[in-house]
This record gives sequence, C-alpha cells and structure tokens, in this order.
Amino acid sequence: MAAMSKEQIAAQVSQLVKDCEHYRDELSVDRVKAMEYYDGIMHDTPADPNRSKVVSRDVRSAIKKVLPSLIRTILGNDKVVEYEPVNEGDEAAAEQATDYINYVVFPESNGYDAVQDAAHDALKLRNGVIRWWYDKKRKVQVSRHTGLDEPALVQLVADDDVEVLEQEAYQEQIDTPQGPQPITLYNVKIRRVSEYGCTTLAAVPLEEFLIHPDAISIDDSPITGLKTQSRRSDLVAMGYDRDKVYSFAASTDDLDEEEEEFTRRRDAFDENDSVVKALQEVDYYELYVKIDADDDGIAELRRMVFAGGLAEVNLLEDEEWDEVPFADLITERRPHQREGNSVTDDMAEIQRVKTVLMRQTLDNLYWQNNQQPIVQEGVIQNPESVLNPKFGQPIRVGQGTDVRAAVGYNTVPFVAEQSFGMLAYMDQEATDRTGISDASSGMAPDALQNMTAKASAMIEAAGIGQTELMVRTFAQGLKRVFKGLLRLVIKHQDQPRSVRLRGEWVTFDPRHWNAEMDATVNTGLGAGTRERDMMMIQHILALQEKLLASLGPDNPYVSPDNLYNAVSKSVEAAGLKSPDMYFTKPTPEEIQRRMQAEANKPNPELQKVQMQAQAEQQKAQLNAQLEREKIQQEAQLQTLRIKEEMALKRYQIDQEIQLKRQETAAQMLTREPVNDTRIGGMPG
Repeated sequence: MAAMSKEQIAAQVSQLVKDCEHYRDELSVDRVKAMEYYDGIMHDTPADPNRSKVVSRDVRSAIKKVLPSLIRTILGNDKVVEYEPVNEGDEAAAEQATDYINYVVFPESNGYDAVQDAAHDALKLRNGVIRWWYDKKRKVQVSRHTGLDEPALVQLVADDDVEVLEQEAYQEQIDTPQGPQPITLYNVKIRRVSEYGCTTLAAVPLEEFLIHPDAISIDDSPITGLKTQSRRSDLVAMGYDRDKVYSFAASTDDLDEEEEEFTRRRDAFDENDSVVKALQEVDYYELYVKIDADDDGIAELRRMVFAGGLAEVNLLEDEEWDEVPFADLITERRPHQREGNSVTDDMAEIQRVKTVLMRQTLDNLYWQNNQQPIVQEGVIQNPESVLNPKFGQPIRVGQGTDVRAAVGYNTVPFVAEQSFGMLAYMDQEATDRTGISDASSGMAPDALQNMTAKASAMIEAAGIGQTELMVRTFAQGLKRVFKGLLRLVIKHQDQPRSVRLRGEWVTFDPRHWNAEMDATVNTGLGAGTRERDMMMIQHILALQEKLLASLGPDNPYVSPDNLYNAVSKSVEAAGLKSPDMYFTKPTPEEIQRRMQAEANKPNPELQKVQMQAQAEQQKAQLNAQLEREKIQQEAQLQTLRIKEEMALKRYQIDQEIQLKRQETAAQMLTREPVNDTRIGGMPG
C-alpha cells in the first residue's frame, strides 16, 4: 500500500470543496431572500407606480418576539453549562470545570455574542454555526519612563520581552543625611513584545461555511470548513512564509470591483507596490477533511489550510486533527436533514399576503382622503386651485357658470374595512404555523381585554410550549460547543491560572481534567413569563420547607445544595444575574459543622416528650405514694376500730361480770333461796 501524494490529496480536497460551494450557492438563494424579508425588502412583490409601497414586517416581528425568550433562557442562567463526571474521581474536576468555563473562559471567549448571533441566524436562516479556536496573539507596547534610578532600570529591562529603544542618563543632586549627593537617573524608551493565547468563539457567516451536501450532521460530513478572504499581511502575521504568501493569486470574486479600485488609486500606488500587495486579499480555506492519506483503509481527520487556491502549491498546513471545531445549531428540526426550519419559512408567504392587503387598504384610504376632482374644461379660471388646493384659496369660475356643475369629485367606494378581517385571519394563521404569539415574548395574554382566564392560559401555554421546544433544540446543539471549549482549554492551558471567583482567588489547572466529560446546557427556566417561573420556584421552595420542617436537615430528600439551587433559581427567575450577590453558598465544611451542631443540639420535640414522660412518671409516683398512704391510713383506721371494738367488748364483759357479782352479793344479803334453774345447779 502506498500513501497518497500531496498532489492527489489536493485534487480530492478540491473536488470536495467544489461540491460544498455548489451546495452553498444553492442555499444562498433562500438565505438572501430571508435576509431581505427580514429587512423589509421584497423584490418578488413590487409596488405599483404611484401606489402605496408599505411592507409588512412579519418575519422580523416573529423573530423579535421569540428571540428574547430564547436568549434569556440560555444565557440568563448564572451557569450556562454544567459538566458531569464520566469516570470515578471526576467529580471535583467537573465542578471546577463548570466554574472555570462559565465564569472565566466563556465570557473571555466572546461567547455571549457568538451564541446570540448563531441564535439569530438559526431563527432567520435555518442554521447558525459557531466555531471555536485557540488564538495566539502578539502584543507590542512602546512606552517612555523618566527619572529611573539604576535598580528600577534593571528591574524594568530584566524581562526578555523588553527591548530598550532609547536611553538617556543624567546627574541630579539629592539631599541625604550626609548632605547633597549626586545620583545618576535614566530616561528610557522601551518596546515590550508579549505573546499570549486565548480561546475564541464566533458565529460563522453562512456564506463562508462549507459542508458536504450529503451530510446529515457535521460528524458524518467528509469535509467541513470555511472559505474567507484574508490579507497577505495577516497570513504573514500568522507565521506563514512571506515569499510563498506573496506568490499566491489575489482573490478574483469581483473583477469589476478590483478594476475600479486600481483605476481610482492609479496615481497613488502602482499595482506591484509592496504596500498594495500586503493589503490584497487572497482566498483562505481552513478545512477539516476525512481522507485516507496513508492508505490503511480508514479515513482520518486532517486539518488542511490553503491560500490562493486549492492546488498543491497553495497548501500551507496539513496535519492530523482530533475534532471538527464547528457546531451546527437549529431551533426546529427537519427529520433526516441537516438544515433546520426557520421562522422565515413559515412567515414569508404570510408577509407577502399581508403586504398586498395593506397596500390595497392604504390605497383605498388615500382615495377617500384625496378624491379625484372632475373639472369642466375651460370653466375654471385658476385650475391650480383644484389640482393643488390650499386652505382658503378660492376657485374662480366663469361668469354665468353653474358652480356645482363646474367642479365635482369621483367617488371611490370604501372597501378597506373588508381587509381588516383578512389581516386578522392572517395573524392567526401566523400563530398557527409558528406557534409564536405574544406569550412567546414573555407578555401574558391576559394583559389583553375581553379574554377569559382559561383562554388566556391556553394561549400562554401554546406560546411557551413552542419557545421551550426551540430552546431545547438549540441547547442540544450548544453541547458540542461547550465540549469543544473544554477540550480546547485542556489542550492549550499549560500552567495553572489564578482568578478571582465569588470574592476569592481560586487556582484552576485544567491539565488534569478529563476532556471527555459530558456537558449539560441549563434550560430550566425562562421559556415563559417571569411570573410563571417565579410560581414554579416558589412551589418547589414550599415543598422543600415542608420536608425540612417534618424530617429535619439530614433528611434524604432535601440537601443544602438542593435548597441553595432553588434559592439561586429564584434570583434568576426574578431577572437578576448573580445569586452570589444576594445569597452565599455554604461550603461543605460549614454544612458539616452545622449538621453536627444540629445533631448535638437537643430535639425540642424529644425534649417535650421526655418532659411529658417525666411528668407522667412523677404523677404516677405521687399517685402510688398517695395510694400507699391511703392504704396505710385505712389499715391504721381498721386496726383502731378493731382495738376499739375489742375494748368495748371487754368493757361489756367486765360490766356483765360486775353486774352478776352485784346481783350475787344482793342475793346473799337478802338470803333468798337460789333458783336452781337460774344458777344451773341440782336441787337439794
């Protein structure tokens, strides 16, 4: 197997580029028409002479309704993207990457402008394209410094990137404790040359973007890239050989324009003047091609740069590459096609119909306000008073002429009111086709009169639903942008960097991060009205409060991070950019300390239960003691009663014995015989 030669590679690439350019030119017809419709230029609907030339701007109106909600949803979040770990141990790196890309890299890369431009292109021209690259820049600064002593001078010129252009030394007397002393001071002029690199995001003009017509996405396209015009001096500044760059043919897109330019500047410069040649533009191709250059049966991705043409001699760079740094963004998918569906596709026909209706309506109103005069020829002495009337100007008629017959007006029937119903129907048709209504722009439909709350809610839901679908489709394409941005940072940042984040200095070292981490673009809020977003967040916060109140801070449902996320989203829903200005996210150490303190802190409910148990126990003990005392008292009373009864019985017995003794003694004194039956004895 033999590897392909440079000539063979250039020939294949040239054929692929021709296919891409032919495909681009076919699509450019629709794109030009879309841009003209957006700007109110309608060549396919010409106005009649001396008639209304008004143009309905429905395409522009629909895009301006939905664009703010789309941008607010994507870019209104404090964290536009969040990176997720894919391997064990990536958790800390994913969190650092999320902070670094959102707060440092994305703003520095001009990411906000790139996303807004791409969203505008997607809504208007079907597709928006974003590219990312690492831009190395060379900065030259010339400065003057005066009154430097020798240590200050040494410190100033110690850097390798400083060149001394001019230096002047002079003597000056200074006061010291020992008296005036001479000192040598210096005035210098230096030039500092510094090189630095930064990541850059930019929306690509679609007329410069190249992709193969058979491709469904960027991943399966055999070639992707861009074609622009670049000045020779810019190519030399990029590091390419000057003689080679100056040998390339100039761009020949418009020969008439170049001829006019050289004719106009003939007296100032010669065509071969080096100044003119440095400013000449040449065709510049930056291509990412899948080609089997080593003939191993597998097509590898290569980055190839051409200038001035696509021949072998025009090849400036050719190297293997790891990814295609382009993302194709759409807001509405067309199944099995790379091109999306734009607002212009749905609104162009409606704009044409409304333009014609509005012109006819205005023409009819013009006839009502400026009726056509009917003048009897030769009767009016001053015809200008009829043709160009002025307030208070008299119309002079001939002697003996009937004034009512001399001047009359052609009556045109007023039919403009019939157009208003059709215009309203077309507005409803536009809403049905696109799903874009006043609710899509964030204005609640119930702000309009004569509309029930249910109808208002239905219209709002329809508008919000369409916007949410656009946002999620657009965000899906943005994932590729942020994954590429992460790879770019890991590849090119070769040393740690300290930045100020949330009021603290934080050091980021991307070299140890996983470049294959997944990215998620946040689209949780913002598709509808702010009131709707606030209601959603308030509902979530209410549920969190209930769970925290019932289950405590260590419950398995709501963590401190969950609570802070809800609070930060409420700030974003209110339209404020940075939640950190209003709430402080607790650190894991602070959370752990508070949870331990909370765990050691007695539970009020448990304390209450314990106190109730203690009270019940004391009450039971008191009742038991009272019961024992009662039993003891009853026992004592019973014993006392028994003793009293025994004493009473004994007393009764003693009394009976005493009585018997007295009776016996009485009988003995009277000597009466004793009754045997009474005393129980035998008769004698």
